[in-house]
Amino acid sequence: MMNTNDAQLQELASGFREALRHGVYLVRRLDADGELSAAQLSTLKMLMGEGQRVGEIARNLGVRVPSATEQIIKLERAGLARREPDPTDSRAVRVILTDEGRAAVDSANKRRNQVMAEILGTLTDQDRKALADALPVIDKINAFIQN
Repeated sequence: MMNTNDAQLQELASGFREALRHGVYLVRRLDADGELSAAQLSTLKMLMGEGQRVGEIARNLGVRVPSATEQIIKLERAGLARREPDPTDSRAVRVILTDEGRAAVDSANKRRNQVMAEILGTLTDQDRKALADALPVIDKINAFIQN
């Protein structure tokens, strides 16, 4: 394993963290015109598939369970999510997307992708290829963090 105090590695870590921070700002700006807040959309995206427990949602959002619960209540009131018993644990509850929630995610994704495509369209072919080549590496980093 590489020495994590290596100056080049520290510089790369700093640059990557800074790029991620600005990426978060960019995504929030993409959501500024949407009907859902960035946090609501993030929560809805977590629910794709089998849904998630409230504790997992809170951990992924970086908030405490009561804050995540507030977010879920708002999504339920809007008809975008619902709670149901967890099939694997009778004491637990899963939050899942409703059909309306899935449609809202699809709509937001289309809008976001359109805006992002316009931004990426301003890059050179070489820059777009570099970005495409970096995506599997970013996926590895995300997988490492999630495990």
